[in-house]
Amino acid sequence: MKKSSAFTVLLLSLCLVFTSFKVPPPGLNVGDKAPDFKLKNVDGSMKSLADYKSAKGIILIFTCNHCPFSVAYEDRILALDQQYAPKGFPVVAINPNDAVSVPEDSWDNMVIRAKDKKFTFAYLYDEGQNIAQTYGAARTPHVFLLQKVGADFVVKYIGAIDDNTDNPDQVKNRYVEDAINDVLGGKPVAVPFTKAIGCTVKWKKA
Repeated sequence: MKKSSAFTVLLLSLCLVFTSFKVPPPGLNVGDKAPDFKLKNVDGSMKSLADYKSAKGIILIFTCNHCPFSVAYEDRILALDQQYAPKGFPVVAINPNDAVSVPEDSWDNMVIRAKDKKFTFAYLYDEGQNIAQTYGAARTPHVFLLQKVGADFVVKYIGAIDDNTDNPDQVKNRYVEDAINDVLGGKPVAVPFTKAIGCTVKWKKA
């Protein structure tokens, strides 16, 4: 009985913790039309999917400054943009974190980070967290590969960048690269979904 009571108290405590934060909806699935947005870039401009009229697609990555997983992938995100932007698939990065909870992820610090790392891609701030919730971003980094279909962008892949956060030299499965190459080759994406590995998105307190 004592163990049961303690477990009940633990569950109630966890419920109180989790209900104090926004819980994002399930979000988009592969095959869904990607909603457009208008978010502030680190250069002060407002960016949207509609700005990428000539793109064949977008490598949309929810990421941030502070998360060690995001930091570990920064060079690989830069490499993706350098490799695939000329082929019509630029990177667009979005920081979804609440800067009150994590001051390192503020827009001002995003500007510093982008300058220090010489980001070649847009780095946008989802201050209201509406886009992260709409897309279903749960972690940083979390990739949504979009393909231009007519006037729309359609989700073709959701998940991780690759299968080895710690050592890029030991990556066996390059999920994003493989997905883009499938799309460019006119083929269905062989692996359209993987589990994103990283820090959880830091949601605003209710």
